[in-house]
Amino acid sequence: MPKGGKKKSANGHQRGRGRVENVSDDESILDNASVVSIASSSIPDEAEAEVDEKSQEEAFEEKLLECVENLSEKSAQTRTLALQSMATALSKKYLPDFVFDRHMTLSEAIRSSLRRGRGAEQEAAAQLAPLLCVCLGACDEAEEVAASLSTTLLQVAADASANPHARAKCCWSLAVLAFLTELEPSEALASERLLADVFSGSYLKGDGHTPNITADTAALHAAALSGWTLLATVDGCQNLDAVGQDHLIDMLGSGHLDVRVAAGEALAVMHEIKPLEAPEQVCELLAALATDSSRFRAKKERKAQRSSFREILAYIEEGRAPELKIRFGQECLELGTWALRKHYEAFCQVLGSGLNLHLAQNDLLRQVFRLGDPINAATPTHKVTKLERVSSTLLSQHLNEQISTLF
Repeated sequence: MPKGGKKKSANGHQRGRGRVENVSDDESILDNASVVSIASSSIPDEAEAEVDEKSQEEAFEEKLLECVENLSEKSAQTRTLALQSMATALSKKYLPDFVFDRHMTLSEAIRSSLRRGRGAEQEAAAQLAPLLCVCLGACDEAEEVAASLSTTLLQVAADASANPHARAKCCWSLAVLAFLTELEPSEALASERLLADVFSGSYLKGDGHTPNITADTAALHAAALSGWTLLATVDGCQNLDAVGQDHLIDMLGSGHLDVRVAAGEALAVMHEIKPLEAPEQVCELLAALATDSSRFRAKKERKAQRSSFREILAYIEEGRAPELKIRFGQECLELGTWALRKHYEAFCQVLGSGLNLHLAQNDLLRQVFRLGDPINAATPTHKVTKLERVSSTLLSQHLNEQISTLF
């Protein structure tokens, strides 16, 4: 877990039903559950509202329990859908009690799908793994789950015969688990070495030429490098020295956008930790990528590349760090460093569109981003204007587009 975070003991695990009032009905994958609705133009009284909310919670938990049961079904398709539905549900609604009471069952189901499943099932299991720890929070149980699942994730990520998409998701999940929890030094080191070994496939060959790799393999290398960079924000120089600046510079010449962007962001994080060697040479390469107008690249690819490398160049050349403001509810999260940006992108991958809900309610995220105690929804604060809402939406879309190039 990032420095400064506080871990709760098992006895200190916060118990309380996840609040669902901040999530609209159309946002949940399980909202097709049969619930009682009040079709009336009049405002229901408090008793009716409480009954309706309780019935919705009960229907939601029934669907979740059905997902838990389906995790052990014989059909691979059924298990995959159950993993995906569970991940979507837990990202959209914060239910720490439900997860805590069943964390051993969920952990074993994830591990089983990683070991015995193939392709899509392994991807879904790897997606759910860090989400399980996010929902558990900073507690001993989360540490145990992370240690148990990391071993299996590492095995799949290192398996050259496994589906490249599954391997990519396992690489990313492995990094997030190491970031969120305090793994043993040997376990964390094994994860870092595995990630570095995976993306080393995009290093220049012995003859100095760029390796010719498929798009799927490039996505795998980019995911591994992105995960390695996330860990570098915690481990610092020790992690950076294991790879070196020259290899990252070489990867800027990759024929795949996702690898180039991942390498550029890694250089930005490296520069934030300690100044790069020969920054002028690096800036020349970055400037070329930031202004690239090569016709052999697709228009969308050129646009995404220029946008990403303009930010990276501005930081390394002028020291202008990216300043992003993410508004959620009554609060605003400010991201003023590349490290914080990588942390935010990691949670974007874990929680998707449910990120804002967890930023408001999840103690672990609030510790990582130093947001303090959750704000009471009834507390009057500044009203968000339409312009602020539109700006926040456009910023989120921009970040999601950048993240999608890596996964």
